[in-house]
Amino acid sequence: MKRLAHSIESLAEKDEGFLRMSQEMDRLRRAAASELHTICRDFVNSLNRLMSKGELVLDPDQFSGDAFQEDALNLIQISVRGRILQVAYSSTPELVSTEDFRVPYTLAGSVRAFNQELLNKDLIEEQLVFYTVERNRKMWRFFDPRTYRSGTLDQEYLVSVMEQLI
Repeated sequence: MKRLAHSIESLAEKDEGFLRMSQEMDRLRRAAASELHTICRDFVNSLNRLMSKGELVLDPDQFSGDAFQEDALNLIQISVRGRILQVAYSSTPELVSTEDFRVPYTLAGSVRAFNQELLNKDLIEEQLVFYTVERNRKMWRFFDPRTYRSGTLDQEYLVSVMEQLI
């Protein structure tokens, strides 16, 4: 009886630990979604300050933590004159995964870039994105499965993707 009682108490502690981890991962995912939107917003604002004609549009223009969908696809879109860059991402089924990328991640998705010319050819440029959660570093990364190139998802990366559409 004592052993069973101890096992049940250990189970309760384990469940509480998993609940705390799940709540922490939810906060981390929301913060990561906000960070990604900030990267995109800063990119759009920086380019718009440099241009006198044409303007990039960010949709949604503001991020709201309440708008983050834990169990569905989240979308950020940047458009200019018929050229579209889309970032779609969602939570992994597990709290942390390594199924599609060698570094542990908690959010995964893709960056798609297209214009009418590419659509007419049934071509859409696509690269994978992950919010990685290494011990001391948490960050957005991109991965191109065709070339195996990967790196930080930042303004420089967004510039390189948008340049392909121009």
